Amino acid sequence: MVVNLAFLLLLLLFVSSANAKATVSISPKTLNRSGDSVVIKWSGVESPSDLDWLGIYSPPTSPHDHFIGYKLLNASSTWRSGSGSISLPLTNLRSNYSFRIFRWTQSEIDPKHLDHDQNPLPGTKHLLAESEEVSFGSGVGKPEQIHLAFEDGVNGMRVTFVAGDGEERFVRYGERKERLGNSAPARGVSFIARDVYSEETIAFMFGDMGCATPYTTFIRTQDESISTLKWILRDIEALGDKPALVSHIGDISYARGYSWVWDEFFAQIEPIASRVPYHVCIGNHDVPYSMRFNMPGNSSEPTGTKAPPTRNLYYSYDVGSVHFVYISTETNFLRGGRQYEFVKRDLESVNREKTPFVVVQGHRPMYTTSNEVRDAMIRQKMVEHLEPLLVENDVTLALWGHVHRYERFCPMRNNTCGKLWRGSPVHLVIGMAGQDWQPIWEPRPNHPGLPIFPQPEQSMYRTGEFGYTRLVANKEKLTVSFVGNHDGEVHDTVEMLASGEVISGSKDDTVKTVPASATLVGKAESNVSWYVKGAGLMVMGVLLGFIVGFFTKGKKGSTPDNRWIPVKNEET
Repeated sequence: MVVNLAFLLLLLLFVSSANAKATVSISPKTLNRSGDSVVIKWSGVESPSDLDWLGIYSPPTSPHDHFIGYKLLNASSTWRSGSGSISLPLTNLRSNYSFRIFRWTQSEIDPKHLDHDQNPLPGTKHLLAESEEVSFGSGVGKPEQIHLAFEDGVNGMRVTFVAGDGEERFVRYGERKERLGNSAPARGVSFIARDVYSEETIAFMFGDMGCATPYTTFIRTQDESISTLKWILRDIEALGDKPALVSHIGDISYARGYSWVWDEFFAQIEPIASRVPYHVCIGNHDVPYSMRFNMPGNSSEPTGTKAPPTRNLYYSYDVGSVHFVYISTETNFLRGGRQYEFVKRDLESVNREKTPFVVVQGHRPMYTTSNEVRDAMIRQKMVEHLEPLLVENDVTLALWGHVHRYERFCPMRNNTCGKLWRGSPVHLVIGMAGQDWQPIWEPRPNHPGLPIFPQPEQSMYRTGEFGYTRLVANKEKLTVSFVGNHDGEVHDTVEMLASGEVISGSKDDTVKTVPASATLVGKAESNVSWYVKGAGLMVMGVLLGFIVGFFTKGKKGSTPDNRWIPVKNEET
């Protein structure tokens, strides 16, 4: 009898162990808006492995292998006990979320199933537990991802947002937040419109930023973008009621076809883009650029596919003492094409009494010391076709991205330094806002195969530091400063006077870190203190590029076809 009882107890314990099941719970089950966090708790994971992982799903009915991202359970300090928790901020994707825990073993690692960085993606054969759904409740219909942009008319502002319920909205606006007596269809927030009569201009400018996600996903995301936006928000808040704008010159979100990454991007920039105009130009990784932005002008090019034409390719506007021009280096810019004719007419028509300074912006650089062979023909064609327009029309400053570093050149004309910006624009590469693919210029012991590009005489300053540039101008002077992300301070400055003179920034100078406030210009030098007072915190188709085949097939002197040309290789 005692033997039978012991056997029964052993059997019960075995059955209990066999029926043990991992569980996962969430709290809270309803969030209010993007950025709110949910805590995911799990328990009962037997023989925990460092490959066990948590899948993030939206919508919740997605197949196992359609997760939007994942976190390894070992992100929790207590994972070895078979239980733990992870807190995740979520973006409102206008559908609910759910979470699933999977077991993944070493033998199941598939070397052919990789993410964008060539890391193996986790397997979904062994589901251990699944959570209930978390929703945004009534918040699903709230306007989010608000961003502003200038209209063609100087008195207009375009407000763009997303909402999940499709209901009609109205925007209330006025001269002060307390007196929003006007309304228009759609929905928006208060903003500071541009003052076409102001002589002062303030802009925050960068390229290649991307966004960060609180989870690992199929593509590389850009954690450094968080710091870039943090320092820019600090600067904007310190401005008070002074108008400003943001200029993001290509490679916007790096979503690469994963639509929820665009939601993450717009949620991340909303604290800035809902307060100041956020202007963009197209880069080689911007899909679907046309569907996400609506810039001034009506430029467009057919994609060569069934997709709608790509818009927002080239346009211009005035702010204070500066005329800004945006161009597309991803579509035809050759002499005789529509874009070339636009740039020519635009630059020739600038009123230099009103806007003494002209800033041209595009994605791929005309000049860079990161001389990758695959971009060499594009740079050559830019020098051949676009540079004469910049030189003949006395463009002050040319800003480029694509190379994920900051570099400032002397006033340049045909790869030769000049003394004045008139006839020799100053070129800056400013693709250092978040993406980190570009090799640094110094040798790295663990990457002996990466090219090292020497610094020629034309390159006045370059660095591997992440950050952004800040432009401040009045009728007498335009100043551009590079702000580094590691400390929020200015590390390089160049000044361009209306007379044509370029001040500071020779390569022989010792570049010192200077306070962020020191390079901001008011209507007089004594007015810079306003900046310091509040220093708190803020296309369809595969961006087919502007490709070598176009250049080699086009006949010199002929009118080029305004079309995209597909590429298959992965570009930086």
